[in-house]
Formats: sequence, C-alpha cells, structure tokens
Amino acid sequence: MKFSEKHRIQFYECDATGKLTLPMLLNIVIKTSEAQSEALGRGTGYVNSLGLTWVITQHDINISRLPETNEQVTVTTEAREHNKYFCYRNFWLHDTDGNELIAIESTFVLMNIETRKMVSVPEELIAPYESEKIKTIKRGEKIGDMDSFEKREYRVRFSDIDTNGHVNNSRYLDWMTDSLSFDFLMSRQPEKILIRFIKEINYGETVISRWAGTYDPSFGGTRVTEHTIMVGETKCAEGLITWKK
Repeated sequence: MKFSEKHRIQFYECDATGKLTLPMLLNIVIKTSEAQSEALGRGTGYVNSLGLTWVITQHDINISRLPETNEQVTVTTEAREHNKYFCYRNFWLHDTDGNELIAIESTFVLMNIETRKMVSVPEELIAPYESEKIKTIKRGEKIGDMDSFEKREYRVRFSDIDTNGHVNNSRYLDWMTDSLSFDFLMSRQPEKILIRFIKEINYGETVISRWAGTYDPSFGGTRVTEHTIMVGETKCAEGLITWKK
C-alpha cells in the first residue's frame, strides 16, 4: 500500500549549492512514513503502547537529481516486505513532471524500549500496511575496513538526540559528509549512498568521523568515499558514497 504527500523544498533544507541536504532528505521521507502510520492507526503512540519503538538499520539511496530550493516534490512510501525481524520500506521522490529523483530502500527493526533489544514484528502491528511476508533476509553491499583514513571529531549535542533517546539517524550522514572539504562538496553530488547503523550513540559522547577515498583517473578525482562513525574503538555506523560531477 503506497502513501504520498507533497512537499515544497525550503531554503533551510538546502546547502550552499541550493540543493536538498542528505540529512534533510532523510527527515522528509521519515516524516512521510510517520504520516502513513498515523493514518493507519499505527503511529508512534500505538507502537510505544506495546513497549516498542522503530529503529532504522540501513538506508540504500539512489539519486538521479537532488531537488532544489522552492521545488515541489511528491514523496511516496510503501512498507513493501517484512520477515520475522526486518521490515523493508521504500521511498520515492518525484518532481512535478513525474520524473523519479530519488529512490530509497530502508530497513527497520522493532526494539523493546526498556531492554533496548530487537524483537519480532507483531502481526497486528504490521497488518494494516499490507506488507508482503517473506522468509529471506536482505543483506546490503559489504563495506570493508579502511587501512588509512582522515578523521574529524564531534561532540554529541542535546539537539542531536531524538525521541528514542539516542542520536537521530540523519546526524550520522551529516557527520560523514561534513568531514569532506568544502571544495569537494561544492564540485560533486551524491549519486548512490549506502549507510548502515550499527550501534546507538548517546548524548555527550565524542564521535570520530573517519573517511577515505580512492583517486579514479577516469573520473578525474575521488568518485567513491568510505565512511565510519566511531565512538572510541566501537564502530557505530558505516557508509559508502558514490559521487558524480
């Protein structure tokens, strides 16, 4: 079952290039999924009443074009498939001519609020979405460890924490891209992003954003960057971004 909303891109959702930022992209699509859940009677209040909360474990993002300031887009979402523990939700952004700008496949799990452990998906919770039940577990592309890297340090602020009590998922992507140079970000646009969330990060912790890139002669620069978000020696997230000029 698909659900759509229209959204006009605001100037504060864009960066110096005038295009939608990646953290804001995630915020917009999650807002649409929450609107669908509320419409189906399965909003945050209902989920929390079961002692549960949704947690995102992965985003696989393909970008044809990032929308620009004041552009109107249609955001569509569908809770497409689920198995015992994992729920797979798709998102699309289209322009006013119906052209697909962005496609995202996201993986969600349910976590017990008290134990902070993953639990199986109750049938009564998922039923209204008309999601197909599957047996397979989808595994994304493997992201290797970096032998050498550059890094930047951040401290987790109060404003980084969401209602689940840990760092909002969009902040991880912000830390990953912010570690790159201004000139790099002004001259390139992301084309494909895989980001995997591994461990919660809490208020006051010190985050190290590591990144590495390989020079591609045919591209005339760095085309793919690898990223990890660390707290101490613990890997909390990892990402792979393919860029275009």
